Formats: sequence, C-alpha cells, structure tokens
Amino acid sequence: MIVADRKPIEEIIGEVKDFKNILIAGCNECVTVCEAGGKKEVGVLASALRMAFMNEGKDVHIDEVTLERQCDHEYLEEIRSVMDQYDAVISLACGVGVQFMAEKYFDRPILPGVNTCFMGATEERGVWAERCQGCGQCILAQTAAICPVSRCAKRLFNGPCGGSTKGKCEINAEVECAWQLIVDRLKELDRMDEYETLAPIKDWSTERAGGPRKVVREDVRQ
Repeated sequence: MIVADRKPIEEIIGEVKDFKNILIAGCNECVTVCEAGGKKEVGVLASALRMAFMNEGKDVHIDEVTLERQCDHEYLEEIRSVMDQYDAVISLACGVGVQFMAEKYFDRPILPGVNTCFMGATEERGVWAERCQGCGQCILAQTAAICPVSRCAKRLFNGPCGGSTKGKCEINAEVECAWQLIVDRLKELDRMDEYETLAPIKDWSTERAGGPRKVVREDVRQ
C-alpha cells in the first residue's frame, strides 16, 4: 500500500488561512489503513482547523467528505455537484489522489493534507515499513522476494557491501541488512547456488526516462 504521514497542523493552517469555505476530502484506501487520511482523520483535522480559526476570530466554514478512492474518475465525480461551494480542498489522499483531483477540478486549489512516503507494509499497529519503490523492473524472483532497491541503503544488486555488521546496516544499527536477509532466505530455500550469479547493472537512467510512466492493459481497456 501507499504509506502517508500527517502534515503538521501549522503547515496546513498556513496553506488555507485565506480561504472561507474549505472541503476536507479523505480516502478510504491506503491512507485509511495507515491512519493518515481516512474518515477518522478527516474529522480530527476538521475539528483542529475549526478550533484554530475560532481562536483567531475567523469565520471559516469547513465540510468533510471521505471518498472510496481519489485516484479513480468515478469517485471524484461524486463531489462535482458541491465543488462550487468551496474555495479550496484539502485532500488527505496520497500524492496521486491530490494530483488526480487537481486535474479534474482545475479551477480549485487542491492542497495536500499528508506527506506521501513510500509503498510499504504494516509491521505492527502504528508502524509501516518501506518495501517497494516501484522501479518497474522487479527482481524479487532472483532475490528471494526481498527487494534490495527499497531495503538496501545503497540499492546494491550484488551484495552485501563491506559495511554491514552482524546483519545490520552501517547507516543504522536498527536497520537489517537487506542482503543478509536475502542470503538467509536463499539458504532456507536451498537456493544458495543462485547467489553466485551476478545480477547485471541496473540502468537507472531508464527508470524515469520519458516522463510519467504508464501501464496499459488493452485486454481491459474500454
């Protein structure tokens, strides 16, 4: 899932301080799971903003809505009939949702209410860890389903480096060495013979070449 973190309330207030009618839009998908932008967080932010503006003696109207997703046309259409009521929208979706809403409602300021961090997994309640950078050239079949692009500080394709100690990365003693994890899993799977095969150097210049990437499935395209 896409993991996001709440922006400081002071930053959000600074962005919306000149608006009189504000809509806070949450998203029921990833940001709900990581407790950054779901219905509960919409309510908390709305209450905080109302209190802040009231203390400043400002008359600001704030409404709340939570969409199923903000990265699909059909769900963004659900608020079209009310968009004229607002001077600005605070989107608690990931950066994709913010941009998609801005494309659809070109004449309204669409402001981010969260910081989009990475694609990750829930390790425990309140802890989310990065697992994927969406590089577009997945090598998990060769690395025992452990990604060195997202989990190795140096993004090494042939590791480990000389800096790891007792299975920990040299950048942080609490960070597990990705390549130690890979080796341990290869041993468990009885595939250590594959470890001797050198992976080709990744051409990072092609990762972002040509602007935004797209995936097109003609078999499902309408």
